[in-house]
Amino acid sequence: MKLLYQLNAAFTALLIIIMSVTAFFIYSLLLDILIQDQQDELQTNGNLILNFLYEDPSGRGKLSRLIESNDYKILIMDPDQNSPLATNLPETTARSWASEFETKDEQKGLRKMNGENYVVSKLGYRFQGQEYLLILATPVEELQAIQSIFAVRMMIVFVIGIAIAILFSYLLTKRLVTPLSRLKREVKKIENRQFNEIKPVNASGEIGEVEQSVMDMAKELDQYIRSQKHFFQNASHELKTPLMTIQGYAEGVKDGVFEGEAADRSLDLIVKESDRLKKIVNEIILLAKLDSEDGIYNPVYTSVPKLFEDTKERMYFLASEKGVSLNVTVKEDRQLYVDEEKMLQALINIVGNGIRHAASEVNLRAYEANGQLVLEIEDDGDGVPEELLPQLFHRFVKGKEGETGLGLAISRAIVERSQGTIHVSNKDQGGAVFRIVFPSSASQANL
Repeated sequence: MKLLYQLNAAFTALLIIIMSVTAFFIYSLLLDILIQDQQDELQTNGNLILNFLYEDPSGRGKLSRLIESNDYKILIMDPDQNSPLATNLPETTARSWASEFETKDEQKGLRKMNGENYVVSKLGYRFQGQEYLLILATPVEELQAIQSIFAVRMMIVFVIGIAIAILFSYLLTKRLVTPLSRLKREVKKIENRQFNEIKPVNASGEIGEVEQSVMDMAKELDQYIRSQKHFFQNASHELKTPLMTIQGYAEGVKDGVFEGEAADRSLDLIVKESDRLKKIVNEIILLAKLDSEDGIYNPVYTSVPKLFEDTKERMYFLASEKGVSLNVTVKEDRQLYVDEEKMLQALINIVGNGIRHAASEVNLRAYEANGQLVLEIEDDGDGVPEELLPQLFHRFVKGKEGETGLGLAISRAIVERSQGTIHVSNKDQGGAVFRIVFPSSASQANL
């Protein structure tokens, strides 16, 4: 069953249950309310009759006409003799009723007389030193008839109200569920990788937030699939080039095409290309492990100055060959919760990239900004080409003098595995700046 019908069925069932319980209690209380109201009315009419008697004791004929014209059952009796004095009841009924009322105290309530239920109001009064009783009654059946009429009308109102509520619920639920149905179709397109056909749902509220998350997910998934295709294309190209070189020179040596010094140079080239091929494969394997394996990354608290000094020591000879000086500046001794060897490898890749492009120096700095620890590697070269900036950390993206195109991708994977983020930008005066930012949870002061 569709969600639209499920929601409406649940709302209808809940509404019917609530309305039924409400109707039951109203119907049960209605008779009590009618009886109470009838008792008050009998009491009021009884007091009016008594006032008439007190004001005009001699008006017995008028009293008889008043009693006979009244819709209520009225009985005026002498409780000592149990004899009716005035009534609009049949004589037999009047005598039967008189025998039912033996006390002179005021009383009102439900009484069963002659097999029928009555609402009764009983009032005592004194005339010429003699005690009398005034009894007013009305059949409960009349109140039950009113109750039935009210119940029928109440049911009609309830049915109309339920119908209107269900219609309103259907329209409201349809408005709520329609964006979900549209979103479902868009998710199906994502499942089928039809990213170019995805359209916005234009929903609001929480559904709008879900829509935005789905659209962001689709965008990321599209970029990921494209990058994977790009990765495999580049990987096959990068692996194919050294393999073809190795194969060509190996066949040349085997067939005697290269002899003497030429054969030696061919073998040296085969060894060099084999090392290059081995490096590419190892870096691909490392990237795959960083993306999927947990056991390869073992974080410990590591000193930031030590990381920088170890990086400087490892890159000293390359910097010397290029005539580039390495400068380290650490404002505060901090510790990072990272895998020391992996983070050192990430810094070496970034610093090596900076040395290859620097004019005279590469600066390594560490400082705090907005409660976060920032590691900054800056060179004074020509900077990164603008068209290369958005994809510099992608796999097999190589700039000028690049090697495998995997070094910066590995650095990003290591930094992100360490809860950090990495960005690159160009300085106005020339040169590139790599910033690695770690949250406060990944660093602490070296106490």
